[in-house]
Amino acid sequence: MSTHHQIAIVGSGFAGLGMAVHLRRRGIEDFLIFERAHEVGGTWRDNTYPGCACDVKSDLYSFSFAPNPDWGHRYARQPEILAYLRQVADDFGVRPHIRFGHEMERAEWDDGEGLWRIRTNQGEYTARVLISGHGPLVEPKWPIIPGLESFAGPRFHSAGWDHSVDLDGRRIAVIGTGASAIQFIPELQKVAGRLTVFQRSAPWVMPRMDTETSERRRDLFRRYPGLQRLSRQWIFGMAEARFLTFTNERVRKLAEEAGHKHLEAQVPDPALRVRLTPNYRLGCKRILVSDDYYPAMTKPNVELVTEAITEVRGPKIVTADGQEREFDVLIGGTGFEATRPSIARRIFGRGGRSLAEVWDPHMEALHGTAVAGFPNLFLIIGPNTGLGHNSMVYMMEAQIDYIVAALEYLGREHLLAIEPRPEAQAEYSEILQGKLQNSVWNVGGCTSWYIDANGRNSSLWPERAARFRQTLRRFDPSLYRAWLSPRPLPPLSRSA
Repeated sequence: MSTHHQIAIVGSGFAGLGMAVHLRRRGIEDFLIFERAHEVGGTWRDNTYPGCACDVKSDLYSFSFAPNPDWGHRYARQPEILAYLRQVADDFGVRPHIRFGHEMERAEWDDGEGLWRIRTNQGEYTARVLISGHGPLVEPKWPIIPGLESFAGPRFHSAGWDHSVDLDGRRIAVIGTGASAIQFIPELQKVAGRLTVFQRSAPWVMPRMDTETSERRRDLFRRYPGLQRLSRQWIFGMAEARFLTFTNERVRKLAEEAGHKHLEAQVPDPALRVRLTPNYRLGCKRILVSDDYYPAMTKPNVELVTEAITEVRGPKIVTADGQEREFDVLIGGTGFEATRPSIARRIFGRGGRSLAEVWDPHMEALHGTAVAGFPNLFLIIGPNTGLGHNSMVYMMEAQIDYIVAALEYLGREHLLAIEPRPEAQAEYSEILQGKLQNSVWNVGGCTSWYIDANGRNSSLWPERAARFRQTLRRFDPSLYRAWLSPRPLPPLSRSA
């Protein structure tokens, strides 16, 4: 027998918690959050690798409705962010709505009843509305390398760091030099006997200029919250200005020059500098920020390998030049299945088709939030909502406001269900792809996780973050199909 609720949310990271807080603010209390783990936090709970931190400044990488005056650093560390999310769950009364240890295994739309049938590992539920707070950077991705699965020693991905493995004095291999790797590589360098970094392509690394926040600053923000709001607005404006590096040739060249100077200042060896120099346009891949990655790469116990890996043979890694290197531990910093989210294989819409099937060959969603053929389903951080220059929390809040507006419309009009019109979704996607066609992400000379297996950028938003919020400012019913309920429905909120 299933338990019914008005709304079901998947995940208790930033997206799920933010959605829950806004529902409660609108007087909507009949909702559950399904969380597979036993604590909130999402990616900030799961990623515990050494050096894990945010690359967006703390005052901006937080909820607008829950400022934190006590950030210890300009860029918050993982434990701080996790503590912040726990505090949000407590302060806004969200925890009673969370079902910990409940992994959603399948969600199927019942057309006859006009509801979602949800199966979890702890039981079955039904809900009028299903909201996914399942982010794209969840399922770790390993490269396809012969013999990788049979590596002789401990092998783990940065997203599932094995803290039981003793790394002191060990011979450690790291595959990848992305956003996570450049944070944990400097930490590994301090303890490894020998650290070998297998680089597939050199990242653009800009100065981080991180500092501890002063007690005076924290005290001022506690006493005068308006000052922190001004700080947030300033940081947001500066981040928006960086979007010009993607669209303005002169600004891009100036930024690339700054990146080259950062490399030159921190890596005195010209031969090593050449191998650490990107061979593609700035912005084509994610721009990274670090003050300690380059110095770590110059240490005597660190080796940079740029030849491709051809095989893993027992404890050895073989490269294209025929060299074999033996290791005790292998660590992957190789990203995630961003364009093939695992949750898409678990959600089945009208006609029994899974979201993964509908998204073959490409992901698409109206406003990155709703999908034709999937009534009363809303996504937070769906297709083409990612950013390369600003805070994803800002994007989440824009989507949350839009979803709340859709729910209010659903309740106000006494509707059983709404879903995007296929033609509206197709037109929206066509316009987006037109803007992306000649962008740096598509023609910048690199391969990246932004692009799916069929060559389409289904991850990034092609304009400034503020423009995304503008497009979602008003819920437009004309873009949706709607079904009236044949029976009275309980209100979604007190005001519905």
